[in-house]
Amino acid sequence: MKIRTKTVSFDEVMKLPSWEHKRPRKPSRLLAGIVRMALGGELKKVDFSFEKTDMEKAGDGPWMILMNHCSFTDVAIAFEMLKDRPFSIVCTSDALVGKESLVRALGCIPTRKFVSDISLISDMEYALKTNKASVLMYPEAGYSLDGTGTKIPGKFGVLLKKLKHPVVMITTFGAFIRDPLYNNLQKRNVKVTCRMKCLFIPEELADSDVNQIDDVVEKEFKLDYFKWQLDNNVKIDEPFRADGLNRILYKCPHCMSEGETLGKGTTLTCKKCGATYEMDTLGRLKGINVETRFSHIPDWYAWEREQLREEIENGAYVMDVPCDIAVLKDSKALYMVGTGKLHHDSNGFVLDGCDGKLHYEQTSKASYSVNSDYFWYEIGDIVSIGTNDCLYYCFPKEGDVVAKTRLATEELYKLKTGHTA
Repeated sequence: MKIRTKTVSFDEVMKLPSWEHKRPRKPSRLLAGIVRMALGGELKKVDFSFEKTDMEKAGDGPWMILMNHCSFTDVAIAFEMLKDRPFSIVCTSDALVGKESLVRALGCIPTRKFVSDISLISDMEYALKTNKASVLMYPEAGYSLDGTGTKIPGKFGVLLKKLKHPVVMITTFGAFIRDPLYNNLQKRNVKVTCRMKCLFIPEELADSDVNQIDDVVEKEFKLDYFKWQLDNNVKIDEPFRADGLNRILYKCPHCMSEGETLGKGTTLTCKKCGATYEMDTLGRLKGINVETRFSHIPDWYAWEREQLREEIENGAYVMDVPCDIAVLKDSKALYMVGTGKLHHDSNGFVLDGCDGKLHYEQTSKASYSVNSDYFWYEIGDIVSIGTNDCLYYCFPKEGDVVAKTRLATEELYKLKTGHTA
């Protein structure tokens, strides 16, 4: 999928009016049916099947639907599983670019990833109560980078108690392994399934405190798809399965260098010390010319987080990277405005560019994570920061900094706010 882009000056973009807030529309059942048919071919390719648990107690709805976020296949699954009811998807605002009328006709509720949006809750209430439509939300907001569940916003139970509707969970299996974000949109031959179950009915929400609800939701999102692949003997024999693995495994555990790993074919190699790992058909890593430090990819990723936290605590963490800059200010286009430098340290982000005309700062307390993606709309890897009025998309020109930036943002938020999880 691609996005409409336009090259303009930074001054010109800043003169444009910001987003106009609009209430979600009642979803078009006809249009939803057309989208479902258009996406149906994707599900046929993966021999899609599903199971339902405790759904009889959910009633006719509307429902508040939670779904884990692995790949674009999630959207096809959602339209298939919810084909018998109107539903609105909480989507990222960039989904409206070049097709706002279509996306709004589907009832979608746009928001900005990892940016405080006070209108989102009222929009969800409007969809549920006025439009009588279920609401589908990906609480993780961003795709999983390493195949494990990503962090859910704190006190999520407050939202669910406020909405007072049955809570349904859709969990996918195989979608990440088929199309992991790091792998350059190269799809593997994997069967995809999902489980749909009712977590709460309104009476249970009323009788449960926020912590109890949060515990249930967090448990549902504790996923490890590389372990799932191994446990279920799902073999991936495509010769490109390690392509781009350096995006998440950016630090060598042997020589400790960063940005020197290269995932290509079926191997991950450190260009600095030569340490080479092979990724087998079950997603495990094995050292070819070195002792295996990590055979499980999420363990390597977790080690990088630990290393980075020590770096932050020692006051050594800093990132400076040149980047191309794009601005999202309305739904007409993604505006390519020039180049600059993204700086990140314990105080937060500083973005400077466009010949000195752009200067933006964002503190470490602004969000518990950051919008980060690979090969975003087939343009490049991105880190996105900003406000509800204006989002800045930074495309790093060197190094694999996206995963480290996300990890650093999360660890800094915890340290600055006192959160431990």
